[in-house]
Amino acid sequence: MAMNLIQDATPQDSLSAAVDSTGTLGAVGREMGAVVDSLTGVDFGSLPGQISGLWGEFLVNVLPDLIKAVLLFVVVYSVYRFLRSVLVRIIRASKKIDAGLESLLLKTLSIVAWVFILVMVLAQFGIDVTAFLAGLSIVGLAISFAAKDSLENFFSGITILIDSPFKVGDQIDVDGTYGTVDEITLRSTRLRTQNNEVMVMPNMLMINQKLINHSMTGVLRVEVFFGIAYKESTSAARSVVLALVQSDPRISTDYPAKVIVNGLGDSSVDMILRFYITESVLEIPLRAEYTEKVFVALKAANIEIPFPHLQLFIDGAKGLAPQAPPSTDTPMQPWRSA
Repeated sequence: MAMNLIQDATPQDSLSAAVDSTGTLGAVGREMGAVVDSLTGVDFGSLPGQISGLWGEFLVNVLPDLIKAVLLFVVVYSVYRFLRSVLVRIIRASKKIDAGLESLLLKTLSIVAWVFILVMVLAQFGIDVTAFLAGLSIVGLAISFAAKDSLENFFSGITILIDSPFKVGDQIDVDGTYGTVDEITLRSTRLRTQNNEVMVMPNMLMINQKLINHSMTGVLRVEVFFGIAYKESTSAARSVVLALVQSDPRISTDYPAKVIVNGLGDSSVDMILRFYITESVLEIPLRAEYTEKVFVALKAANIEIPFPHLQLFIDGAKGLAPQAPPSTDTPMQPWRSA
């Protein structure tokens, strides 16, 4: 029976069925497109036209400003790089500007230049630069109140870099601590002590307290204190001690070494060996070395180095005179009870 139905179907009937199926699929597609349009809110049919309109608006209104902004950026940035290279040459040709001040000047120039470039580029797009700068000033004021101590250290660091009371590599004594300057930043100064410790000092403290720079003048006097007994000859002691420094290449020959009498102590004649060095880093080692050399040389020359002592002289002290023994002839008194 089924075979008969298939054989009775004509080509026209098959074509009509295909057309009906295609029409049904098309209707389903249109319905699905309508559902998508309703969900996304986008009219995909008008999307090409909208894209074309946005592209045209971009070409007419945005592209010229973008081109001007790019050209202006290239020009201003080139000027900044040129000025920076000139500044670097001037700084490195000067012997009065150290590495810390050079870094500060270059960073300041960089910050100012990038702010200027940003303002100039934003102005090409019609952005209100005045409001932008006003906002930056308000933010800067708020930061200044919140970071008062940090700003004080910052400006103290600028003062140190400009005034140069010390520089990296100098030996300084600050707040009773002796050390070598390892690094100077805009917030703090780092000292390496004799024990190879690193002490971090805020810059505000570095400029507000007594500071001794042992390296600034290029030559430094070292003093070694010692004493001899009153019975010894100061001339003999001077000759023995001065002979120690005659052939030491670490000691400057531009300034002659001296041995002077510094005072008359309770137990000794106080003397000082003074010599000069050009490398301040040798101050502590040489003082310790020559303290020992002076002791050994004076001992070898049989010159006494006294230690503190006290002599006591008693004149007319009756209590120390010999006393007569008590007499045995004195009669004893009888004992009486109360």
